[in-house]
Amino acid sequence: GAGAVAAAALTLLSFLFPADAVARWREEGRLAVWLHVPILQSRFAAAAASQGFDFHHAEQGSSTLTLWLGEGPSRLPGYATHQLGVAGAVLDESTGKVLVVQDRNKTLNAWKFPGGLANPGEDIGDTAVREVFEETGIKSEFKSILSIRQQHEHPGAFGKSDMYIICRLQPSSFNISFCQQECLRCEWMDLQELTRTSDATPITSNVAKLLLYGYREGFDKIDLTMREFPAVYTGRFYKLYHRELPESYRNIT
Repeated sequence: GAGAVAAAALTLLSFLFPADAVARWREEGRLAVWLHVPILQSRFAAAAASQGFDFHHAEQGSSTLTLWLGEGPSRLPGYATHQLGVAGAVLDESTGKVLVVQDRNKTLNAWKFPGGLANPGEDIGDTAVREVFEETGIKSEFKSILSIRQQHEHPGAFGKSDMYIICRLQPSSFNISFCQQECLRCEWMDLQELTRTSDATPITSNVAKLLLYGYREGFDKIDLTMREFPAVYTGRFYKLYHRELPESYRNIT
């Protein structure tokens, strides 16, 4: 696995690729070499490629190349292959209305839940709350995950895979002030009307039905709630999303 891979991060400014470097790394028992190339030193990538390095990924200020030294095919993990989009279904339980928008730049003006792409290091619920506020001016609180869509070879994700998560949010403000650049329209729509309109995207219609079921029969039937746990890595935590367990099961030891 990747955890067993010994990586050598090399500084390009003083790196001249000695002819015996690769052989020496193999003798030292290294399994892989990671090479970080600052963008202004990109000319060194060609020299690295001549020694067998391949591109692994690139970010704004640098690219990273790798050289696998172990036996057989490379076991190094690939870079991220998915993008994560998150939307918020903001339901006003006192009125039975849900917040919907129409995108300004779409050829089809269909109703959908406000949302957008998660920032690096941003939790799912935080993305939903942030995107809803940026698009509509509505403040809200994360309650649960309602659905997850997976789509491959997505044109909007550079041909990679796309994960799209819709969350249930509870509003704490109600006066809409939507973003004129992103949204054509924004309104509170009766949830039952949203389930029936032909002017909604298919995923919006299906999640609206799910939300209506939870609104009528209890959100515990549809919610994936979140609990936080300490990770195996010191000082780090992870969030686990699942149907809520009864207390008698949560406390089994």
